[in-house]
Amino acid sequence: MSSIFEIGLDRNAANHAPLSPLGFIERSAAVYPNRLAIVHGALRQTWSQTYARCRRLASALSASGVGLGDTVAVMLPNTPPMVEAHFGVPMTGAVLNALNTRLDAESIAFMLDHGEAKVVIVDREFSGVMKAALALCERRPLVIDVDDPEYTGPGEAIGVVEYDIFVGSGRPDFEWQPPADEWQAICLNYTSGTTGNPKGVVYHHRGAYLNAISNILEWDMGKHPVYLWTLPMFHCNGWCFPWTVAARAGVNVCLRKVDARAILDLIREHKVSHYCGAPIVHSLLLAAPAELKAGIDHQVKAMVAGAAPPAAMIEGMEQMGFDITHVYGLTEVYGPASVCVRHEDWNDLDIGERARLNARQGVRYHLQQAVTVLDPDTMQPVPADGETMGEIMFRGNITMKGYLKNEKATAEAFAGGWFHTGDLAVMHPDGYVKIKDRSKDIIISGGENISSIEVEDVLYRHPAVMSAAVVAKPDPKWGETPCAFVELKPGATVSAEEIVAHCKAHLAGFKVPRAVVFGEVPKTSTGKIQKFALRERVGAAAAIDV
Repeated sequence: MSSIFEIGLDRNAANHAPLSPLGFIERSAAVYPNRLAIVHGALRQTWSQTYARCRRLASALSASGVGLGDTVAVMLPNTPPMVEAHFGVPMTGAVLNALNTRLDAESIAFMLDHGEAKVVIVDREFSGVMKAALALCERRPLVIDVDDPEYTGPGEAIGVVEYDIFVGSGRPDFEWQPPADEWQAICLNYTSGTTGNPKGVVYHHRGAYLNAISNILEWDMGKHPVYLWTLPMFHCNGWCFPWTVAARAGVNVCLRKVDARAILDLIREHKVSHYCGAPIVHSLLLAAPAELKAGIDHQVKAMVAGAAPPAAMIEGMEQMGFDITHVYGLTEVYGPASVCVRHEDWNDLDIGERARLNARQGVRYHLQQAVTVLDPDTMQPVPADGETMGEIMFRGNITMKGYLKNEKATAEAFAGGWFHTGDLAVMHPDGYVKIKDRSKDIIISGGENISSIEVEDVLYRHPAVMSAAVVAKPDPKWGETPCAFVELKPGATVSAEEIVAHCKAHLAGFKVPRAVVFGEVPKTSTGKIQKFALRERVGAAAAIDV
């Protein structure tokens, strides 16, 4: 029998609309048309101008045959076209695939083919690797060149049209439509995973909307923040901050390359209020000469993820007037989906105790339903004793649709009605989660995920290698770097330099081992490599538990 509250009270266009972050830019352009939206070198672009360019981009893409369910890939640094792509591409109903600019041609080619990219927008800086990738592709997308005036390095035009000319061909009054269903895909992001080929994580409009709003709530972000793009927008769509900044009619301060001097100069010049990044970004600022930090007399809020902030970082940032918030997440949950919420009484504790509390992965984001620690076998919560380990699991709206063209992996990831992160953790009595280990053999270096198996596969291609294993080695600059343990075939000889050179020929630079150790690789009686023993040798287990 129906409830009285179900009779004659149907959902309709007047009382229900699908959630989408595309509405944020429409509102900001209408309410704050003349407020600054983008700063890039000499460029100053308002919200009305940015909205018009996004509509032009959508119009031009539509005229090129891009529509609902198509994929538009971009290989761009943190520049205005990257901001515009986050709105212009989904305005057509298409899906934005922001490619990692640090990847090798083979990986990029796989992503373009797997994601069935119909269009590729590429910055001239990356024309070389993109040209090589396109030569490996089975399909040929429409290629659009971005010739950023702030870039003066090498590169060539490899496309059929330049971006500004392409955008100029579109209509500024293009009548885009919001998604008919908020479950519609908005973005595709590839993550390393534990197998050679990356998995394509699919985001929906609802999740992008809600995580963008959650970012505002976690930071108590007021109107018109000035946000510096130290975090790559290709990484989990910049943790959804392109949409967050639009929702608050803030300023996108673009940054092509992470550099301490450039970051501090921009913070000082534009009164930057917020930025995000892996620990290495914050460490760069701490290590910068005092003269570069001079003149920054306003408070700056920073988010850190990828590794827990150590006491020295927290103390150093406080002395600079920077306030750090520690967040945790994965590509599958739109970047950060939990936060180490600080309590006022923590301020009275010594720096060591504050660092210990801030090192935890914390509690759920406002608009995520839950983050917890479960026994992966029984799917029951572990005791909240800070000692019993289980697996971190998420549930809620800020969780991916699934993995593209990989129903098996999707089903495994969502087994039991929770998203399985693969990260092992404990639950503290106050409800805060703390990572203890990683069940996936992922190395997080400078905020980038590296699959140890991918590196091992390359090592095994060397004719002198009999057995190989790769684990994370603590690194003061990058957090972690790959360390290769190599067992040679009888009678074979090879130097560490030759091993590294071999890896460089097949891997992106950041995936190449920074250390090579020769000797017998420890194995079980059945021949399985004992990685825990290798982690102990390099101190990786202790590093994860900072």
